[in-house]
Amino acid sequence: MKTRLRFALVCLFASPIALADTVNVAVASNFQQTLDKIAVAFKAATGHDIKSSAGASGKLAAQIRQGAPFDVFLSADDERPAELARAGIGAPASQFTYAYGQLALWSKQRGDAGEAALRRGDFAKLAVANPATAPYGRAAMETLASMKLEASVKPKLLTGDNISQTMQFAEVGGADFAFVAYSQLLEQGIHDHYWLVPAKLHQPIRQDALQIKATPAAGALMAFLKGEQARALMAQAGYRFKP
Repeated sequence: MKTRLRFALVCLFASPIALADTVNVAVASNFQQTLDKIAVAFKAATGHDIKSSAGASGKLAAQIRQGAPFDVFLSADDERPAELARAGIGAPASQFTYAYGQLALWSKQRGDAGEAALRRGDFAKLAVANPATAPYGRAAMETLASMKLEASVKPKLLTGDNISQTMQFAEVGGADFAFVAYSQLLEQGIHDHYWLVPAKLHQPIRQDALQIKATPAAGALMAFLKGEQARALMAQAGYRFKP
């Protein structure tokens, strides 16, 4: 009888571990650090791990189209997930907006990062993420267009593959200013030398998720992103939940 009881207890406590899985996530560069924190809470709540690959949303979407083994796509826009779903990749009904991003202009050295500094134009290089593949890069170009500075600033633009590389340009001195995600600044404890770009200057940065594979672990992550724990971590990182 005792042997049976011990066996039953072993099965009971071992089952969550046996059911634990790894979710392979394609994540927009701006959300990488926030996802790392969410992964810890997700692991504690479900037993599932997250393995992520970060990059520009456009490039990640192209990799998914080519068969890259991702279970979930966390884009920095709503267009790429929708395009994948229309192409028969992923579950269209799973797409939802997990957060809205905020754009910031940052300088490591100069304390005058802001609209006035852009209009003066007394700088050598301004870093932006590639607007063709990175939604934050597109928002940066929309901001310059709204300010009627696109033509005058164009010769000074330094284009990064994604928002992480763009910030690196400003960190190492390759650019005087960089358009980055506000979340990147907060995650790195940066509280000065930046300008939070008014939302009216660009289209909303709506960041959507799409479940690519119908696995229990992927479904659990999609549900977790809608919950209070994940949303609290996103709010701490500077994301909003309304445009």
